[in-house]
Amino acid sequence: MKALLLATALIAAPALAETVAITGGTIAIGDGSAPVQGNVVVRDGRIVAAGPGVAVPAGARTVDATGKWVAAGIVAGFSRLGLTEVDSVDAASDASARSTVFNASLDIVDGINGRVPAIAINRAHGVTRAIVAPDSAGSMFAGQGAVIDLSNKPDDVTKARAFQFVEFGETGARIAGGSRPAAFAMFRNMLAEARDYARNPGGYDGRSRDAMLQRRDAEALLPVIDGRMPLAVHVEGGPDILKVLALKTEFPKLRLILIGATEGWTVARQIAAGGVPVIASALNDLPDAFEQLAATQSNIGRMKAAGVQVSIGTINDDDTRMPIRTTQYAGNLVALTKVPGATGLDWASAFAAITSKPAEAVGLGGEIGSLRPGRRGDVVIWSGDPLELSSLPEKVWIDGVEQDMTTRQTRLRDRYLKAGEGALPKAYEH
Repeated sequence: MKALLLATALIAAPALAETVAITGGTIAIGDGSAPVQGNVVVRDGRIVAAGPGVAVPAGARTVDATGKWVAAGIVAGFSRLGLTEVDSVDAASDASARSTVFNASLDIVDGINGRVPAIAINRAHGVTRAIVAPDSAGSMFAGQGAVIDLSNKPDDVTKARAFQFVEFGETGARIAGGSRPAAFAMFRNMLAEARDYARNPGGYDGRSRDAMLQRRDAEALLPVIDGRMPLAVHVEGGPDILKVLALKTEFPKLRLILIGATEGWTVARQIAAGGVPVIASALNDLPDAFEQLAATQSNIGRMKAAGVQVSIGTINDDDTRMPIRTTQYAGNLVALTKVPGATGLDWASAFAAITSKPAEAVGLGGEIGSLRPGRRGDVVIWSGDPLELSSLPEKVWIDGVEQDMTTRQTRLRDRYLKAGEGALPKAYEH
């Protein structure tokens, strides 16, 4: 019994951060600067220094990365990681709520499951943090998103209630009753009700026939109205983007983040002038809806050239499990610079678009997304250039703790790679 208890304690005991010096690698800091040769030092879960001439502290664990790349962990710019285990089974998905009376007050943290296979798979592919959003169903307001790490430790939430998520465009119009005017009328009315609640919380019950917001929903929208919480808006079409930007004239403290923005390049000057960050879909090069008729893979490059703070996300792109594609998408944007007439990103900007830029979009640039001093110790050693498909992560640290690279897929691979006698079913004997 004592042995069993000891084994259980060892399994449950969290790994501790250590002082690590990763030496001799090509360093991708993630802040938009070019890769350099040097060392990376992590202590007490935080980056101490990264770059040329960084000294190795006495007593530090040294990891030789000669011939390899040492990079900031990938930040999944927009995802629904941890919310769905099996898409076809409603009970295995907490991404959306179709029949609840609540909307803006829904907190996605309550549905995140760090044990879903997609978490381990993305971690093993270099994704260390994820911006996780709810999906809209019964209301254009889907609820409050979060930023998580992919360590599957009990305190894996980096920031709860990091933003409010709302649908505009075609999806918002459908949910609101069938038209864009209906969506904007609903948005304005819901924020007006939240203001009513703020003026007289005791007199607001949210139960009248005309009320659209429960008390908790009205309370959840207050930090959006006064600018304490960003409002992440899914919008694709250029005309829709301009109308969303115009909402700031009515609600001047709104901190907008545009999500998707397939036609963002057509109104990039206005987005840049508004200082609104964009988490865009990088591979939307063919329209699959009327609001995406101007789709082009040059979208992100053109927005960046116009001065927009832009990063890469995966909304509606298998976003419950495939943020691992963002390294490929960033690499595609680098390759696009060699295509006549196209606009892509240089390597440093492309890597920043999947590390520091999404972190900055949600106000966490000082915490995650780069190897700058003081940031969380999220570090990945790659076999080669992280934006090349032939490269693979070899070691991953989150908050300075080295992570297990085992996944369900690697266990299955190892089990069946050499099928022999043992625990295998008899069907594998021949």
